[in-house]
Amino acid sequence: MSNSIEARLEFSFKGEVHTLEYRIELDELFTYCGSQPRAHELLAKKHGIDTYSYLYEVMQEEHIEFSNPQGAASDFMNDGQFDQQAFIAGWPAHCVLDQLKAIASSELSIDDLNQHQALKRALLLAYQLGNK
Repeated sequence: MSNSIEARLEFSFKGEVHTLEYRIELDELFTYCGSQPRAHELLAKKHGIDTYSYLYEVMQEEHIEFSNPQGAASDFMNDGQFDQQAFIAGWPAHCVLDQLKAIASSELSIDDLNQHQALKRALLLAYQLGNK
């Protein structure tokens, strides 16, 4: 399943209304970016807005509306607000869980690790011990 979320921002600059929309593919964002850009920066770049312009400064003052979270993004959506910082902090754990799910599937024929919470905790603990 894709880890993604839709972002929408509407603002006015010099009498012109700008509506920016983009489905952010979070897997790609974390795979190809050394440091994760803020959502405002990502929207600006996808719509050809220079991040050193007055237009960008104005758009940064507006709130981004997030909707339709898919995959891990849905865990960080609360009352219509997407907690981007918590998502960034939780991303490494999400990646580990994906790897552990693959191990459980291939080695134990368990397709849904969430149905085996004790095993899931044990695998996470073993992973953490291996990283100390």
